[in-house]
Amino acid sequence: MDDLEKAILILFDEWGGGPIDEGLKKQAKDYCDESKEKPLICSVCIEKLCFSNSVQVQFWCLQTLHEVIRVRYSSMSLDEKFFIRKSVFSFACLEAIDEKNVARVLEGPAFIKNKLAQVLVTLIYFEYPLIWPSVFVDFMPHLSKGAVVIDMFCRVLNALDEEVISLDYPRTSGELEAAGRIKDAMRHQCISQIVRAWYDIVSLYRNSDQELCTSVLESMRRYISWIDIGLIVNDVFIPLLFDIVLAGGLLEQFRGAAAGCLLAVVSKRMEYQAKLSLLQSLQISRVFGLVAEDGDSELVSSIATLLTGYAQEVLECFKRLNSEEAKSVSMELLNEALPSVFYVMQNCEVDASFSIVQFLSSYVGTMKSLSPLRENQLVHVGHILEVIRAQICYDPAYRNNLDILDKIGREEQDRMVEFRKDLFVLLRNVGRVAPDVTQVFIKNVFGSSVASSPDRNVEEVEAALALFYALGESVSEDSMRSGSGLLSELVVMLLSTRFPCHSHRLVALAYLETVTRYMKHVHENTQYIPIVLTAFLDERGIHHPNINVSRRASYLFMRVVKLLKVNLVPFIEKILQSLQDTVAQFTSMDYASKDHSGCEDGSHIFEAIGLLIGMEDVPLEKQSEYLSALLTPLCQQVEALLMNAKLLSPEEAPAKIAIIQQIIVAINSLSKGFSERLVTTSRPAIGLMFKQTLDILLQVLVVYPKIEPLRIKVTSFIHRMVDTLGASVFPYLPKALEQLLAESEPKEMVDFLLLLNQIICKFNTLFNDILEEVFPTIAGRIFNVIPRDAFPSGPGTNTEEIRELQELQRTLYTFLHVITTHRLSSVFLSPKSRSYLDPIMQLLLSSSCNHKDILVRKGCVQIFITLIKDWCASPYSEEKVPGFQGFIIEHFATNCCLYSVLDRSFEFRDANTYVLFGEIVLAQKVMYEKFGDAFLRHFLSKGFPAAHCSQDMAEQYCQRLQGNDIKALKSFYQSHIENLRMQQNGSLVFR
Repeated sequence: MDDLEKAILILFDEWGGGPIDEGLKKQAKDYCDESKEKPLICSVCIEKLCFSNSVQVQFWCLQTLHEVIRVRYSSMSLDEKFFIRKSVFSFACLEAIDEKNVARVLEGPAFIKNKLAQVLVTLIYFEYPLIWPSVFVDFMPHLSKGAVVIDMFCRVLNALDEEVISLDYPRTSGELEAAGRIKDAMRHQCISQIVRAWYDIVSLYRNSDQELCTSVLESMRRYISWIDIGLIVNDVFIPLLFDIVLAGGLLEQFRGAAAGCLLAVVSKRMEYQAKLSLLQSLQISRVFGLVAEDGDSELVSSIATLLTGYAQEVLECFKRLNSEEAKSVSMELLNEALPSVFYVMQNCEVDASFSIVQFLSSYVGTMKSLSPLRENQLVHVGHILEVIRAQICYDPAYRNNLDILDKIGREEQDRMVEFRKDLFVLLRNVGRVAPDVTQVFIKNVFGSSVASSPDRNVEEVEAALALFYALGESVSEDSMRSGSGLLSELVVMLLSTRFPCHSHRLVALAYLETVTRYMKHVHENTQYIPIVLTAFLDERGIHHPNINVSRRASYLFMRVVKLLKVNLVPFIEKILQSLQDTVAQFTSMDYASKDHSGCEDGSHIFEAIGLLIGMEDVPLEKQSEYLSALLTPLCQQVEALLMNAKLLSPEEAPAKIAIIQQIIVAINSLSKGFSERLVTTSRPAIGLMFKQTLDILLQVLVVYPKIEPLRIKVTSFIHRMVDTLGASVFPYLPKALEQLLAESEPKEMVDFLLLLNQIICKFNTLFNDILEEVFPTIAGRIFNVIPRDAFPSGPGTNTEEIRELQELQRTLYTFLHVITTHRLSSVFLSPKSRSYLDPIMQLLLSSSCNHKDILVRKGCVQIFITLIKDWCASPYSEEKVPGFQGFIIEHFATNCCLYSVLDRSFEFRDANTYVLFGEIVLAQKVMYEKFGDAFLRHFLSKGFPAAHCSQDMAEQYCQRLQGNDIKALKSFYQSHIENLRMQQNGSLVFR
C-alpha cells in the first residue's frame, strides 16, 4: 500500500480502526489534492482501479478521473485520451486492461458502478460521435457476458440521461447542444440495436432475473420520449409490456416498470390525430382492473399513474381535435377510463405531477358545450363531487389540534384553506354545469355525515358544510332568494339539523359561516327567522363554549342583523334577553383579561344590538328603555372605576384599565347603529344619552392622561360621536381636544390630527373658532420635534423615533391640506398662529420642491394654489398678507415651478409625477391671474435666464400663459422643460 492509498483511507476514516486526528486528516487531504494536480494522475488512478480491493480507493480514483476529464480534457494528449478511453471502457465491459489484469470494478457496490458510469458518460459527452463513434455499438457484444455487464449498460444509459439528455435539470446552452448531437447520432446509428437488446434481455431474463429486467425497463422508459415511437409501438414490444403488467406471478417492481414504459408511450409528444390513434390502439382498458388489487402496493401506484396520464392525454385530444369523429372517439375512450380514474383519485396515492383539480376542471370545462348532459356524464359529475368531498376532508389525526387550534392545528388549517381553493372553484363550476346533481349530492352528504361514525363524524360534517358553503358562490342572486331546485330544502335542512359534533370548533364555525351565506334566502322567507336566531343565540353560536367560535358568531350575527334589519323588530326583546349574560361578560374582569388581538374581539355583539335598537321602526319609549338599560350600567361602572383609580395598587390598575377599555369599545360599537338624523332631529332624547356618555368617557383622559390604549379608545369614540351627534358635539370638543393635546407624544399627535381632519371635513368653517384656539399649540408641538431640514439618512437613522416623526410630518401635510381646502386658511393668520406662518411656508416650499414622496409634493403645491386664491384678491390690490406675494413670486415660482421640474429626477413618465406637473402648471396660471405682470417679470427675468432659456421661448410661454387653454399650456411647458434639460445635459442642478 503506497502513501496515496494510505492518505485516501485516512480521508475516509478507514485507517487504523480508531479515531483519526484532525491534523492527520488535513495532511491526508492536502496530499490527495496535490496528487490530483500531477500530470500522470489518470494513469495512477487506472492502475489502482486494477489492483486495489478497497472501495474507498476505487471511489476516490473514479471521482478523480471524473473531475480531471471534465476540467482538463481539452489539454490532454491524444495518447492519454486513448488510454483513459480504453481503460474505462474495459472496466465497464468486464474486459482485461492488458493480458494480465482483469479489472474488478464491476464486482463493487452500486455507488462504485454508478461513479464508473458517470466517468464513461463524461467521455461520451466530449467524444461521441466525432472522436469515439462506436462506443454504443462496441458495448453490444459484451451484453452476452450476462447480468453484470447488462446492469452496467443500464447504469451508463441512466447516467447519460441524467447528466446530459434529460430536461428535468437546468442545462447550459453547451449542454443542450451536446445532448442534441448525441441524440441525433444515436437515432441514426445505434438506437434500434439498443431497443432490440432491451427486448431480447427482457424476453430472456423475465423469469430468471426480474430485478435485472426491471433495471432494463426503467432505463428504456427514459429514452421513449425522444426515440422513434415505432421501435416500441409495434406487434412485438407492446404485447410484451402488457404481458408483464398483467402477469400475476412477477415482481411488482418489474410490472410497475413495464407500466412506466407504457406511460412514456402514452405521454410521447406527437400530432394529436396520431396520438388519438395510438391511444385507441393500445387498448389500455386491459389494466383498469389492476388498480383495485391492493391500494397501497407499488404496482397499484404505477398503474394509477399510467391511468391518470392516459386520461390526461385523451382529454387533451378531445380539446385539440375538431372533427366530430375524433371528438366522439376521444370521449368514448375517456368515458371508458373515467370510472377507474375516479377510483384512483379516491383510493390511491396519485403521482405528484398529476393535478387532480386541473384534470377535473378541464373535464368539467368540456361539459359546458354538451347540453343537456347524458346519463353517463351525470354519473361522472357524481364521481367528481365525491372526489372533491374526499379531498377536502381533514385528517382525523389532527382533530384535537384543530379544536384547540395549537401550532400544529393552525398549520394544518392554513394548509387546508390553501389546498381547498382550487377544489372549491371546481365545485362552483360543477354546480353551474349540473346544479340539480350537485344539490342532491350535498343533501345526501348532509344526511350521511350526520349518521357517520364518531371516529369520522367531525371531519365529514365539516366537509359537508364546507361544500354547501362553497356551492353558494355558484348560485345566482335570484336562485338564492327563491331557493330554486333543492336549495330551499337544503337551507331548511341546514337550519334544523343539530350535529352531534357541534361542540368542535371547526364544525361550529363552518355551520355559522354557511348559515350566514344563505341569509338572503331567509330574508325572502322570513318564516325561518326564529330558527336562525336560535342557532346564533344558543350553544351553537354566541353561547358556544369556545371563545373563538363565540366571537366569530357575534360578528356573523351582526352581519345577519344588518341584512334582516326591520324583520327582526318583533324579536328584539327575545334577542336582548338572550344576550344579557354575553353583554355583562364582555366588561367583566375575566373577559377583559383575555386576548383581544385581531378584529374579532366580541364587540360586534354590541354593534348588532345597536343596529337592532337604533332603527326608527322601534318605538321611542322602547328605544330609550333599551339604550338606557345598556348605557346606564356601563357608565356607572366607568364612573366607579375612575372614582377609585387613585386607591388602586400598581398590581390592580392594569385589570381595571382593561375593563374601562372594554366598556369604551362596547359603547363605541353600540353607537354605530344610531344615525345622525335619528339622534339629532327625530329623537334628540337619544342624542342626549350619548352626550352624557361622552361627558363621562372624557373623564377617562383626566384620570388616565398617559395610558395610550385608553387615549386611543376615547379618541375612537370621539370620532364616532362626531359622526353620530353632528354639530351638537361642538360643546364637548374644546374639553376633549384640550385633554388629548395635553399629554400627546408624536405618535399620539398623529391620531389627534386625524381626528381634527375628520371634524374639519364634516363641519368646514363651523369649526373655525375651536381650530383657532388649538392650532398654535399643535404647530408649536410639531415644529419643536420635526427637523426644519430633511430627516437624517444613512446607517442607524431608521429608528422607531425617526419613523414616528416622519409619520407625524406626513400627517401634518394632510392636516394643512385639509385646513386650506375647507376654507379655514384664515386660522394661519390669527394673532396666536401668526408666528408659525413662516415655518409653515418654508416647510411647504421645501417639500413642494424636494420631498421624496411625489404625492406629498402634489399636496404642498395644492396648498399654495389655495392660499394664493384665498389671500390674493387681484393684481395691484392691497396685500391681505404682507410679504406673501413676494414669497410666492421669488421663491415658490422659481424653485418649485421651474428649478424642481428641470431636475432629471422629475420623471414625466411616472403617472403621479405627471399629475404633480399638472398642479405646477395650474399654479403658474393662478399666479398670473392673481399677480399679473409682477409674476411674469420676475419669472422671465430671474428664472428663465438662469435656466438658459431663449427670448423666443420666453415669448411663447407668455402667449400660452395668457391664453385660456390649460392643456396647451401644460403640453408646451413640458416640451419647454425637456428642451432645456437637453441643452444643459445635466450640467446644471437647481435647488
